[in-house]
Amino acid sequence: MQIDPVCGMEVKENSQYKSMYKGKIYYFCSPQCKKAFDKDPQEYLTKGPKGMPDA
Repeated sequence: MQIDPVCGMEVKENSQYKSMYKGKIYYFCSPQCKKAFDKDPQEYLTKGPKGMPDA
């Protein structure tokens, strides 16, 4: 299991929502979390999960 860096939920590695950032793959529970991460990855990687983003 992986942790969605945006909302903090556990996510399986077969999730259809994933992004590559600085050579590492991050997994997301939803398209909203992926979109939020892609917009500002450093925000979530340095400050941690913030909960589900608004749709």
